[in-house]
Amino acid sequence: MDNTLLKEKLKNLVAGGVLFDEPMSLHTSIGVGGKADVLIFPKNIEELAGVVAFLREAGVVYLPVGNCTNLIVRDGGFRGALISLTGLREKGFEPLEGDSVCIYAEAGVPLSEVVGISVDASLTGMEFCTGIPGSVGGGIRMNAGAYGREMKDVVKGITMINGTGRVRYVGREELRFAYRHLDLPEDAVVVRAEFLLQRGSRELVQSRVNEIIALRKAKHPLQYQSAGSVFKNPGTVPAGRLVEEAGLKGLRIGDAMVSKEHGNFIINVGKARAGDVIALIERVEKEVFLARGIRLEREVKIIGEEERGS
Repeated sequence: MDNTLLKEKLKNLVAGGVLFDEPMSLHTSIGVGGKADVLIFPKNIEELAGVVAFLREAGVVYLPVGNCTNLIVRDGGFRGALISLTGLREKGFEPLEGDSVCIYAEAGVPLSEVVGISVDASLTGMEFCTGIPGSVGGGIRMNAGAYGREMKDVVKGITMINGTGRVRYVGREELRFAYRHLDLPEDAVVVRAEFLLQRGSRELVQSRVNEIIALRKAKHPLQYQSAGSVFKNPGTVPAGRLVEEAGLKGLRIGDAMVSKEHGNFIINVGKARAGDVIALIERVEKEVFLARGIRLEREVKIIGEEERGS
């Protein structure tokens, strides 16, 4: 993005902040990634809609991102604009008929905060999101789930912006969820979600949350930078078990390593580069296929360009 006038217009359009040539290693949870041409932080939905419309009209490639918890940006960086939704933080809840309650949260709200609201209000249904990294927008887009539950089980509806900046509400009956995926138009940006929960016992809700926290601490390498689960579970066999059975725990390329605690985590044990992480992902895919004939499908999103000369 070398057009000075374009840069100035963009800065004037966004009160939430604009960074140029920004190293994404500073923003991804795994701590790797080359420079994005521009990283934009809209402060609300209206500003986001204006940014999307402006970038589309200017012919600038853009991609919305959340907390960058399942994102790997190649070492050559991203040519275009990454739009961070972390500034969209409005949240709350409202009673419905009977024992039903609706929690609403904008795309940048961490899922942990939605779980916190549900605990404080004695609402059951969101416990499965305990410990899932990332924010509401990303969680909806990938139909995040754990412990037998997914976003599709609790979503009441979403608000999204299309490529022209038009804001539209879509109810649950129109949403087509699949495993770790929500089928939406390519230019759609999820900006808000509503969750339908039920009144329950605060003691029981808190107990389940505590149980899941303990399970995650025991199984996941939380002391290291990572991108969370690298692969989707193929069928009924957990991806982590396939990796472990192939003898790949502890496998290392550079400072990227398959966790010794959980086979479906690749961790940054020092100063890993995106190329190290991606090479390790590809090696794991190859070895699991050779061992079991199963092709692992990635849960992490890899974007950007290869580093020149690599």
